[in-house]
Amino acid sequence: MKATTTSRTTKAFEKALAASRSGRYVLRLYVAGATARSRQALLRVRRLCETELGGEYNLEVVDIYQQPIIARDGQILATPTLVREFPRPMRRLIGNLSNTTALFVGLDLETKGETSP
Repeated sequence: MKATTTSRTTKAFEKALAASRSGRYVLRLYVAGATARSRQALLRVRRLCETELGGEYNLEVVDIYQQPIIARDGQILATPTLVREFPRPMRRLIGNLSNTTALFVGLDLETKGETSP
């Protein structure tokens, strides 16, 4: 294993460990460039996180064109992809992320109100 891969793995482990102590969600959104589809996915995820997680989350956005090695290591085949790293088990949501119900189920959230499909 290369040193860069090891250091990246160590950083990810340290981030998940810190999140587990605070009860925060650790999310990673993979997008492909600054397209309208990428912007929409980011807006939807941020809106959901702010309204439902109340700031108790860490969201990292990875552009697969700028950071292809991180995308490869994460085994990302399509974008946008939202990965819930913590709490375990890890979950992946692939697609335009417009289905709010699927986001709730994928992130394992309790609904505070009505969701729109």
